[in-house]
Amino acid sequence: MTTQQITIIGGGLAGSEAAWQVAQRGGQVRLYEMKPHRFSPAHESPDLGELVCSNSLRSDAPDSAVGLLKTELRRLGSLIIEIAEQTRVPAGKALAVDRTKFAGMITSRLEAHPAIEIIREELTELPPVGNTPIIMATGPLTSADLTESLIALTGRENLAFYDAIAPIISAESLDLSVIYRASRYDDGPGDYLNCPMNRDEYHRFIEALKEADKVPLKSFEDPRYFEGCLPIEVMLDRGDNTLRFGPMKPVGLPDPRTDYDPYAVIQLRQENREGTTYNMVGFQTKLTYPSQQKVFRLIPGLENAEFTRLGSIHRNTFVCGPEVLTPTLQVKNRPDLLLAGQLTGVEGYVESTAMGLLAGLNATFLAKNQIPAPPPIDTALGALIRHLTETPVKNFQPSNITFGLFPIITGKMPKKQRGSYRAEIAKKSLEDWCLAHGL
Repeated sequence: MTTQQITIIGGGLAGSEAAWQVAQRGGQVRLYEMKPHRFSPAHESPDLGELVCSNSLRSDAPDSAVGLLKTELRRLGSLIIEIAEQTRVPAGKALAVDRTKFAGMITSRLEAHPAIEIIREELTELPPVGNTPIIMATGPLTSADLTESLIALTGRENLAFYDAIAPIISAESLDLSVIYRASRYDDGPGDYLNCPMNRDEYHRFIEALKEADKVPLKSFEDPRYFEGCLPIEVMLDRGDNTLRFGPMKPVGLPDPRTDYDPYAVIQLRQENREGTTYNMVGFQTKLTYPSQQKVFRLIPGLENAEFTRLGSIHRNTFVCGPEVLTPTLQVKNRPDLLLAGQLTGVEGYVESTAMGLLAGLNATFLAKNQIPAPPPIDTALGALIRHLTETPVKNFQPSNITFGLFPIITGKMPKKQRGSYRAEIAKKSLEDWCLAHGL
């Protein structure tokens, strides 16, 4: 049976993954991407699949929640995960990528696919209802016009919170006589660079951070930060030691010059394969650019830091999934329209990719006049869908994949074994689901 042409709006991770899934399963795709004619406040590359925050797709351990999600995506032929593995850079147990090569390869693969037509054009409103599915994957920075179009359709105001980007530093500007290489608790040299602080240096740093200028919010903006990606200055508002128990946690990172853990530490993660740039791990910020350069150069080893990208803050837009979406990511009052990516209310690169993959699969089923079905709730994919569609409306907020979204484990089990136990259940459950749906 021939699949009809499917329209996808947005060429980020979710839109790119959705396009690949449709095309690989016999469908024809028209993928609309507004770049390079127009860029969002956080984007600067014309490539598809551009990463604008961290270059890390987080843990690759199969017994972690996000690692399990990657395993499921691999089973379903995810383009994004395949290319991430081909462009990975050292990051300990995490899957981190060279973001330039990563986006470039995604773009090349999609451009070369005979079933995908990429249209570099901005759509300012949703296409009219038709006989073929439409996937909206415009991301957390959906344009005002398209946001208004979605609001008009759903009849509800979208929610919004604010996400912050961490700075990137030139490797040549780092003082390696102070900075040392280590991964937490590892015996080897490790994949992270570490900037150690003693007590006096830490308190000098946080006092400067308290006094630093911040980018003011607009009069219409209501800051609703995602707890997993708080700006460092917002964390500091919760207490002077908050950073030492967060992104500046020194435990398990002994300084080789003293053999003791420092009072605080800032970790730097390799940003590209060449090792010419490093990302400040967990240092999302809304400080002004001059303040960032002044305050961050107080960090030992970063006195002469050259910033290839400074941190910034941007608005994230998403729908209230339990009110708007069905478990197949269709909009309740317009079933020909599916949402994908962070617009659905997931957080993180891998989660956005996952929603793109499912939207692509579901749109393909619909185009073939087949009934799509969500993955089982004991899989990572199914747990995310359940969060998006079954969470009480008053409690709904964006979430990464965590084992807290999965069904409760009955009976006693050592905590260290729970991840592996869930992974084994999920693997069998997903395989049964794939076989039942011809995947």
